Amino acid sequence: MLKFNIRENPHTGEKLYSAKHQSGLTVYIIPKDGYSGTYAIFGTRYGSVDSEFVVPGESEAITVPDGIAHYLEHKMFDQPDGSNVFDKFSQYGGNANAFTSFNITAYLVSSTSNFEENLATLLDYVQSPYYTDETVRKEQGIIGQEIRMYDDNPGWKLFFNYINCLYKNHPVKKEIAGTVESISEITADYLYKCYNTFYNLSNMSLVITGKVDVESAGKVICDGIKNNEPFREPIKKIYPNEPKELSSQYVEKSMAVSSPMFMMGFKDNDTNLRGDELLKKEIEIRILMRMLFAKGSDIYKKLYDEGLINSTFSLDYTLQPDYGFTSLDGESKNPKKVYETVLSEIEKLQKTGLDEDSYNRAKKVIWGRYIRTHNDIEDLATTFMQYLFMGVDYFNYYDVYQSVTFDGIKNRFKEHFRPEYSALSVINPN
Repeated sequence: MLKFNIRENPHTGEKLYSAKHQSGLTVYIIPKDGYSGTYAIFGTRYGSVDSEFVVPGESEAITVPDGIAHYLEHKMFDQPDGSNVFDKFSQYGGNANAFTSFNITAYLVSSTSNFEENLATLLDYVQSPYYTDETVRKEQGIIGQEIRMYDDNPGWKLFFNYINCLYKNHPVKKEIAGTVESISEITADYLYKCYNTFYNLSNMSLVITGKVDVESAGKVICDGIKNNEPFREPIKKIYPNEPKELSSQYVEKSMAVSSPMFMMGFKDNDTNLRGDELLKKEIEIRILMRMLFAKGSDIYKKLYDEGLINSTFSLDYTLQPDYGFTSLDGESKNPKKVYETVLSEIEKLQKTGLDEDSYNRAKKVIWGRYIRTHNDIEDLATTFMQYLFMGVDYFNYYDVYQSVTFDGIKNRFKEHFRPEYSALSVINPN
């Protein structure tokens, strides 16, 4: 049986049960009283950026085709006996899915009944790879069609064109599904190589939230883990050196849209932070994004009053230890004017200074968002895993949040929001 350590979050009242199986798999369970559903996410520290690596125990680096992490995720649903794993979940009322991002591949299931059966099914199929050259070739046509759909998606192209402005070398600039050309190079041997490397249980974690009996779940996990020899050293992921400078500052493309679309923002060059330092930076930048661009801010009101943005306007911050970027996007009749106005207003604020009352309000909003995360079991489990894979302790959020100061915010403002690190991507109507 798993031996769980127990921690309590004094600010949410939740308990975190954590354990490490002899296979190397780490397990985290957050029971939620009063909830009828349960959610499990089984993830690996492996995403679209991980195309060059050294397998533990080997000395030579291997380079695999772009898009293989996403491809492997698709193929995991193929069962050796030819059955469909979704049929197995439906027998127990489970709703299963999966996703691949830049840094994570994850498999998930939610249910309001028969959770132990659904959990056992999740563990079983993710540990049961089955690839043949014939099934790989068949999938190439399916994923190739998906890639062509992405190519015709204005929002998708807007986003990746923007990232390609920010990054010269980092593989985050490559599309998650790869290209039709790159996936044509994928073979069963490549898939097994990546699976046996990144799906080693010592590189994976399981997070469960909701209505769950910890001891019963622990037994299902122990029974469901197949033979696995944990790696004794970490997987060495190889990324090219990325300069601070942008690849370009502007890109535009014409597509079938009714109104021009834009995405602009700033490249984050304060990289290679870990743990609390990384979390603190994220909190600081999210506070700044609200201070500068949320509804009610001076910049937002100026853009809106001048008719430069509408209700589609949104803001975000993408963060990993080795890269990050802020983004503002929406529709505008004049995207370049939006970009120029934002840079001009930021330049004024660099001279006049930020408002401390605005900082205090934004900081309270960020704390409120953290608390609301715990009301959604899917959001809580996914967020917990995302932070976990970045080396961040989500249960330590309050202490890091309390360490954020107005002086730190002012320093972060000067460091991040610099015009030489800003870029603009535009999609114009045909």
